[in-house]
Amino acid sequence: MLTRLGRPPAAGDAVDLLLECHERIRFFLAMARRLAEAGPADREGVPEAAARVRRYFTQALPLHARDEEESILPRLRGRDPAVDAALDAMAREHAEHEGPLGRLVAACEAVAAAPARHAELAPVIGAATAELERHFSGHLRREEEIVFPAMRRLLDRGADADIVRELRARRGVVEPDLAPAPPGAR
Repeated sequence: MLTRLGRPPAAGDAVDLLLECHERIRFFLAMARRLAEAGPADREGVPEAAARVRRYFTQALPLHARDEEESILPRLRGRDPAVDAALDAMAREHAEHEGPLGRLVAACEAVAAAPARHAELAPVIGAATAELERHFSGHLRREEEIVFPAMRRLLDRGADADIVRELRARRGVVEPDLAPAPPGAR
């Protein structure tokens, strides 16, 4: 039997899960900013922080983009012109994030492997983080103000439950089968 470590899956609807993802994006951007600004007194934590930032932006963030493009976009597309415009911007911006994400990840990977390179790479981390902060500022706000309210307004409970299952499945969280077992199945 697989034992889950860490927090249990969040309760709530798909929007609640997506908002949690947005909070993690903001958290890891702030961590990247602190990493770029770390001074000599902070050097001990630099390799771990660099590894955490790299891991988040190479593993978790791509899942979030897939959530939006594969689970949200197709269900909302064509229901409201303003929402369609926000969905178009969302998908376009996901592609625009790739350049600064690549620079941030590469610099963090190098710092995690060779902490002595922090002073050399801190400006790269800082510049990539600043660019991502600019990108994500409007991106997250648009989703939170247009796309997420549209999900609650336009999608029924069944669609929401399907989205929640898809989001969790992408992360390897398997929902227990709540249906009773047929007699003799044990």
